[in-house]
Amino acid sequence: MTAPDPSAATIDYRTDPIGAARLGTNPNVLGRMRTGWAVIGNTQHLPGYCLLLHDGTADQLTELSRPDRVAFMHDLVLLGEAVEKACRALDPAFWRINYEVLGNFWPHLHGHIHPRYQWEPEHPRPDRTRPGTMDDAVETGPQRVRHHLRRPDHPNRKLTNTGIKIRR
Repeated sequence: MTAPDPSAATIDYRTDPIGAARLGTNPNVLGRMRTGWAVIGNTQHLPGYCLLLHDGTADQLTELSRPDRVAFMHDLVLLGEAVEKACRALDPAFWRINYEVLGNFWPHLHGHIHPRYQWEPEHPRPDRTRPGTMDDAVETGPQRVRHHLRRPDHPNRKLTNTGIKIRR
C-alpha cells in the first residue's frame, strides 16, 4: 500500500469534489459506484439530498456512449433507492424520490437525488444557492444510506463486476 499523496491536502472538495473523492479527502463521499461517486449534498435543502458525480469528463449524458448512459442512470436509481430506504426509516412523512440531471450551475455530468416529504410547503423548490451546512445531513444519516447501498439484497449485488464499492 502506498502512502497518501501529500498534494491531497491542497484539493478543496468544495471546488473539486471528484478530485478530492479520488484522493479519499472528500468528506461527503458515501461510496464509489460503477460510474462515479455517491455524495451527500453540501446543502441539505431537504434531509437526505444526495448526488451522483460522474467520474469522467462528460458534461452531459449525450457525451457518453449509450451503454455508459444506461450505467450512469442505473447507478443514479440505485443511489435513489438507498436514499429512499434511509429516509423512509427516519421520517414517516417521507413521500418519494425525485431525480434530476441538470448541469446548469456546474458543467460536469451529475445527477441529483431529491427526497420529498409530505410536510413540505405546497410549492417547494430546492434553493441550491442557499449556503448551508451538513447539520441536516447528520439527521438523515449518511451511515444509513451507506448501509442500504451495501445490503446483500441490493439489486446491484446481483450484477457481475458492477458492485458498489463502499468507502469505510
